Amino acid sequence: MNGISLISGPGHESASKRLGATIDVVDPIESKVHAAKFSTATGLACAFNGSFGTSMPSGALDAISSHFRVYDQVQLTLLNSLNLAGFVVGPLFFGPLSEYIGRRPVMISTFFGYLVFMLACSGAPNYTALLIFRLLCGLNAAAPMAVIGGLYADVLDDPSERGTAMSLYLAISGIGPLLGPFVSGFASQVSWRWAFWAATLIAVPTLPLVMTLPETFAPVLNNREIHKRRKNGDEGVEEAQITELHPFDAREIFLRPVVMMATEPILSLSSLYVTLANSLFYIAFQAYPLVFEGIYHLRTEIAGLTYLPIALGTVVAFLGFMVYTPWYDRSKAAGKPWAQREINRRLPIACFAAPLLVIALFWFGWTSKPSISPYVPAIGGFFSGAGFLLIFMSILNYITDVFREASASAHAGAGCMRSLGAIVIPLAAGPMYDRLGVHWAQSLLGFLSLVMGAIPFFFMKYGERLMQKSKAAQGVTR
Repeated sequence: MNGISLISGPGHESASKRLGATIDVVDPIESKVHAAKFSTATGLACAFNGSFGTSMPSGALDAISSHFRVYDQVQLTLLNSLNLAGFVVGPLFFGPLSEYIGRRPVMISTFFGYLVFMLACSGAPNYTALLIFRLLCGLNAAAPMAVIGGLYADVLDDPSERGTAMSLYLAISGIGPLLGPFVSGFASQVSWRWAFWAATLIAVPTLPLVMTLPETFAPVLNNREIHKRRKNGDEGVEEAQITELHPFDAREIFLRPVVMMATEPILSLSSLYVTLANSLFYIAFQAYPLVFEGIYHLRTEIAGLTYLPIALGTVVAFLGFMVYTPWYDRSKAAGKPWAQREINRRLPIACFAAPLLVIALFWFGWTSKPSISPYVPAIGGFFSGAGFLLIFMSILNYITDVFREASASAHAGAGCMRSLGAIVIPLAAGPMYDRLGVHWAQSLLGFLSLVMGAIPFFFMKYGERLMQKSKAAQGVTR
């Protein structure tokens, strides 16, 4: 692990700052406002489709199981787990690639790949082929996770605007998977293939946006302008003026996040907590059919409606997150002690959200009984959605605030752990529910969440001390 630096090189700068005023370079931040809004909206549309596709088979499992004669619960879980496996590898590859060839070609090629393999799922000749297509679909859908942060940094110069855009991206990424079972539940009444056709049709309107997405990465734009001027006979352009793009160093790409995860307690604990919250989110796609179809005997398409309270919780959580920012600013201006440490500005949200997640797990587990209306466990999903998204947004923003220049590698490590958890934990969930039953399985998860919920409180008290000992965060604490 020697030779892997934990401190990044220069962050994203405009081309004009790096190259001086020798030539009139192209800077995406200086482009028109509507171009920034268009790029932001396109990124959100891609993120929605990618997250929407992760859970698409959930509402069509009965139809898929019957068609392919696959009845083993673990094999059926692979439909979602292999899709999420693409989210493990994708960010490590597409993020650096976008700094090598630009954002536009990565976004276009991966979105086209997402469409092709989602359509291929609908025509899968056997179950093995379907699993392979789901993996490839997830690999392409993972690109926004890696590229959007850089895309927004390219076009949004105002930190508040970037923060709002990133929060909206995280909210959409949370709502997308909840709508998948709802849509596929109704579409699969015609045929299991219609679940994937529906996802393809929903994604098609985004294709013109992606195809017309402008390049936003300053070094690529600058080099393009220089080559154009050379072609037109401009003798004033020198070789030294060509921007050196981020080197595609596989060792740096793959090892640096691993080193940080092993040596930075803030990163490892934050990633662990977000991984738990994210995994519980995907476990719901297994627990809900067991309860609402198994215990309450609701039809598949009606059972899909029970995800809507979770979606409502994520919407309310996002709105609350937006309200919190100006309230924090007012508290800081008023001199309130809790608001004076800027680095901790997001942690109170996580401290508030931690009990919500615990409440939701116990609520769902102990109200899922034939003698209790199905509306009661369904309503508990509101707290699950709100708790999940608030933890997600606050902790991921906290990682950015702590590691700053090293945040890209920090998020790469956190993203890989998060996706791995979303694969492994749901695979174990089926046997857990079979052996413990819904009540005690949910209780086990609830107690685990109760213990892990201490992490944001721990950071509030000891986070600054940990940052002072950190190599990657030393730029923050000095």
